[in-house]
Amino acid sequence: MPDRAPGTAIPQPEQVRRKHIVIGTAGHVDHGKTTLVKALTGVDTDRLPEEKLREMTIDLGFAQIELPSGRTASIVDVPGHERFVGNMLAGATGIDLVLFVVAADEGVMPQTTEHLDILTLLGIQTGIVVLTKADLVDDEWLDAVRDELAETAAGTFLAGAPSAAVSSRTGQGIAGLRSLIDEVLDTVPGKGASGPARVPVDRVFTVPGFGTVVTGTMVSGSVGAGDYLELLPSGIKVRVRSLQVHGEARDRAFAGERVALNLAGLERADVKRGEVLAAPGLFVPTQRFEGLFRYTDRVHREFRTRTRVHLHVGTAEVVGRLLLLEADVVETGSETLVQFHSESPLVVGPKDRFIVRSYSPRRTIGGGLVIDAAPPFRRSRPRPSRGSLDRRVASCPPGDAPGTGPATSSNERRHRWIRRRSRHGRRPNTASPPRKPIGR
Repeated sequence: MPDRAPGTAIPQPEQVRRKHIVIGTAGHVDHGKTTLVKALTGVDTDRLPEEKLREMTIDLGFAQIELPSGRTASIVDVPGHERFVGNMLAGATGIDLVLFVVAADEGVMPQTTEHLDILTLLGIQTGIVVLTKADLVDDEWLDAVRDELAETAAGTFLAGAPSAAVSSRTGQGIAGLRSLIDEVLDTVPGKGASGPARVPVDRVFTVPGFGTVVTGTMVSGSVGAGDYLELLPSGIKVRVRSLQVHGEARDRAFAGERVALNLAGLERADVKRGEVLAAPGLFVPTQRFEGLFRYTDRVHREFRTRTRVHLHVGTAEVVGRLLLLEADVVETGSETLVQFHSESPLVVGPKDRFIVRSYSPRRTIGGGLVIDAAPPFRRSRPRPSRGSLDRRVASCPPGDAPGTGPATSSNERRHRWIRRRSRHGRRPNTASPPRKPIGR
């Protein structure tokens, strides 16, 4: 059978209809997320020697859960320490259901609220509140923690969310939680398998005798053995030798699944976390995009235009500047149109979610939604009306669409834009990095 580009082979109807779900953990450090995952799956997701030594999750961990109905789902376990929020963000992108973990003996803590803000800004819609270490407290204390959580979650997607009190040490409530997850998954829409293949890279390693292996969560489309992919932003073309989903060899993987890809034509040093494997020719790296930015109300000062920030999108983290397009400053709790100028190339698509953290000290200050992945460069504010802004959001392609549409429409759009800018004597933006980082 000849090699094929992903997306050219149409998946079977039953494969398209099958719902593939990624479950993620979230919560403060030492609240029992990793122990909970082990109780649910039998897998210890702390794989690094340093994690074993410190008894603390540092990087992402992965497992698969088997539910009472017979279906399975992927679990991404994230670190809870404030020093590793960047790693948490790399894992939180792409999850469909969150297990929001709070230790019953401690209650709401700083990363409890920060993780809740991040999940809300990422557009997560479904969650289960899990009170761990329930064997260490009495019923009165447990009720007090529930009340505190209800106050913290007010106005977020976790308001009124189902909850479970468990003890990973004794097994109390674990079977009930597993059944609750099974029930809640019926309400989760999952991801579409019909779009172009896109896998943000979160881990890369070498297997002796096989070569480079890259892992990630498929956010759209499907990929199979023999498919060609493009590593972005470097543009390296690779071929999928074989693939696995949670250690099981598969012919094809679909959106919503954790996938490990054994790649030909790629060295270990050529790829790192934050890059994207995608269908060739459909995505164009960029150093700017426009989006809706919400400035969180947990910050106690206004945000000024052209402020230097850390931005997280997919599994990537870049540094750049946010240009406010409606005013010179934005007040806390407000939403505005922005153009982000990155100091390094990145890959985004319309309706991708992003998180913004202050440059120093690093704190989550907001996030939003990509509207245009290839906008013209702006030096001044266009001052769009709120009505026109709402129309732009409603008309932008779905989240599993590439940043500039199919290859033909992408080229036509890009060429029209280059010609338009050339007539005005302005240099068009290209995929290659400029000599001097934008925004400095």
